[in-house]
Amino acid sequence: MGRIILVVFGLLALPAAAETRLMMVHQAGCHWCTQWHTDVGTEYPKTDEGQRAPLVLQELRAPLPEGVTLESRPTYTPTFVLLQNGAEVARLEGYPGEDFFWPLLGMMLEKLPETDAETALR
Repeated sequence: MGRIILVVFGLLALPAAAETRLMMVHQAGCHWCTQWHTDVGTEYPKTDEGQRAPLVLQELRAPLPEGVTLESRPTYTPTFVLLQNGAEVARLEGYPGEDFFWPLLGMMLEKLPETDAETALR
């Protein structure tokens, strides 16, 4: 019984997972944005990547959401910005097609710092 209580208290002491999002910067009339939505958009939320970094859409010329900090303002659409707690971790400018998008997104996700909770589960 003592071990169970320690395990429960140990889990409660783990920090909450950092908020991770994939922000897609887009604009009306963007052919490659439309192509991404056709190729990837409907399946993205169902993937491990989509679960780890849910998609947030951002208009190119709209003000950034409060709390989002980017290294530079996106110029091209689509631009995919991986955010953790509102800060830019990695960026992909353009859409290279579905066959290249997934491996490039994987490389972006590898740049996320490992959380204490992920380390504890290993």
